[in-house]
Amino acid sequence: MSRIINSRIPEFKVQAFQDGEFKTVTDKDVLGKWSIFFFYPADFTFVCPTELVDIAEKYEALKALGVEVYSVSTDTHFTHKAWFDASESIKKIKYPMLADHTGALSRAFGVLSEDDFLADRGTFVANPEGIIKVVEINDGPIGRNAEELFRKVEAAQFVASHDGEVCPAKWKKGDATLKPSIDLVGKI
Repeated sequence: MSRIINSRIPEFKVQAFQDGEFKTVTDKDVLGKWSIFFFYPADFTFVCPTELVDIAEKYEALKALGVEVYSVSTDTHFTHKAWFDASESIKKIKYPMLADHTGALSRAFGVLSEDDFLADRGTFVANPEGIIKVVEINDGPIGRNAEELFRKVEAAQFVASHDGEVCPAKWKKGDATLKPSIDLVGKI
């Protein structure tokens, strides 16, 4: 396995469904702002819609932080539209739903299961330069939490703008941070 933290997001060009329209999204489109790549196994499933709605309910707060969310599955953009049209829950989604029907993007992020050609539940936060700062990968039956993801984004943004400071466990915006030094060794 190669290290993914602090690596650059891969080059990609995929179709997406957003706001009732199809569009093309590339790696160049995500540069210049913080981004979340939220991989999930498949449309028309069980845990996936609960996660996507959870993120949809946090979307405006994430956008206020300068973050764009990109959900990604190996479904086509046509399937994303059909799911959107069929499900009241999925109609809440305003962020782009990327269609990775070739599996290239899921494979590049290291979350494609070659056995069933579905993406694992992978979450990746990239900074405006496209450098990955947060990675979380869960087994299929284990859903994620948008509130915790939001906290991680805030922490990543804080350390990016406060050189020499780090965020301890359970840190939330406004909490004290740490400045690593020899004086702290053995005192925490």
